[in-house]
Amino acid sequence: TALYHGDATAHAPTWASGILHTWKNMAAEIGATLVESLFAMAQPAGPTVESVYCAFRDEILSDLKQAGDVDIVLLSLHGAMVVKGIDDAEGRLLEDVRALVGDGVPIGVELDSHGHLSERILKYATIPIFYKEYPHVDMNDRAREVFQLCMRVRLGEISPVLSVQDCGVIGVWPTTSVIMRRFIAKMKQYERRSFVLSVSFAHSFPWADVSYMGSKILVITDDKAGLGAIIAQEFADDIWDTRYETGIAYRGVSSAIEAAAIAQIHPVVLADTADNPGGGAPGDNTVMLGAILKAGLPNAVVGSFWDPIAVELCKASGVGSKLFLRLGGKCGPSSGEPLDLTVEVRAIAENAVQTFGELSVQMGDCVWVSCDGTDILINSTRTQILSTDAFTQMGMVLADYDTIVVKSMHHFHAAFEAVAADIIYVTSPGALSLDFKTIVYKQLRRPLWPLVDDPFLGSERQAV
Repeated sequence: TALYHGDATAHAPTWASGILHTWKNMAAEIGATLVESLFAMAQPAGPTVESVYCAFRDEILSDLKQAGDVDIVLLSLHGAMVVKGIDDAEGRLLEDVRALVGDGVPIGVELDSHGHLSERILKYATIPIFYKEYPHVDMNDRAREVFQLCMRVRLGEISPVLSVQDCGVIGVWPTTSVIMRRFIAKMKQYERRSFVLSVSFAHSFPWADVSYMGSKILVITDDKAGLGAIIAQEFADDIWDTRYETGIAYRGVSSAIEAAAIAQIHPVVLADTADNPGGGAPGDNTVMLGAILKAGLPNAVVGSFWDPIAVELCKASGVGSKLFLRLGGKCGPSSGEPLDLTVEVRAIAENAVQTFGELSVQMGDCVWVSCDGTDILINSTRTQILSTDAFTQMGMVLADYDTIVVKSMHHFHAAFEAVAADIIYVTSPGALSLDFKTIVYKQLRRPLWPLVDDPFLGSERQAV
């Protein structure tokens, strides 16, 4: 969570703000002046309040007006923000920016791969580029790409044309799998062709009920619309043809705990995907922890629970103290039932941070407690687990555990792969289901797999 009014790069770079630092450094390298505006970041949870969105939008537009004539506009957006009454909030912002600067100013947009590729983004952005990697370890690489291409447009060196193909699929595509590594390599191979400026795969945010949700391929060429459409079709065919192989294979809670219990090599990492704060879940679901305690699974650590009240109680009690603690289950039905535990406070860390690559992510105040042989990490700032140092900063030694449970969908993978003997993705009764057929979408305006077996009804797919 962060909020800066035009001075984000005066502060240390974080996971989200590192993009702005990259743009500032690139501007300095060519002697250009960078004018910053609003930077705001929050964990997803639901629709943004309209008055907040409007105030932030007006601040950005006001700053842009005060900047006068600009050569390019660069926006770092997620792409899946929904405002009450405005589904495509970021597309609307782009529309307003375009109206202000006119058609002659290149607008570059860097988007999360879990953002949506809406009609407004296609219409008003000159260079929209999505992260390629999931986990998102390439954010700064994509920032450099957006900057460089926008400058080439400004100098008249290229004439970008956008070609889009709907993949017809809802899903989650970790790019750590063998198939997706080949897919990423193929994207980069095509980008080495002189007329292909960029290839993006917009995974989309599959838990969002908006009309334009769904995966799409975006190819930006140098004035080669026909070739761009052919390439986009080829990549969309790849996604369709591998749809059964590229998603996340998951287990239920009981099956995952049983697998961890009989594992011969440790530690086994269990990803509590349904309670991933990065996807909008509360981060206080108790189902996994309750099942672990009931099963008596030895040498386990679970984290991180978002429970500021529990954190304050443990801080007040102090390291070494024992207390009765009601943990989790506070935010609603998707949180499960609260657990009443007797815990020992093992460690306290104020203003704790975890890392994602070279960048930091705030966790707030953290406490490490133990209950019946199970260790639990609790934090006060809602965030998913991204790195092993979320635990090790507390003094935990991950090699000592047989089982490590992380509240995350996949971003943890980049750091935990090196220490895990096995990684098991778990779906539990929580906010985020990986079985998309169980989700009721009311706004979708086209059929998508796996909601239907064949969204194209045997016909040739048409470019968007």
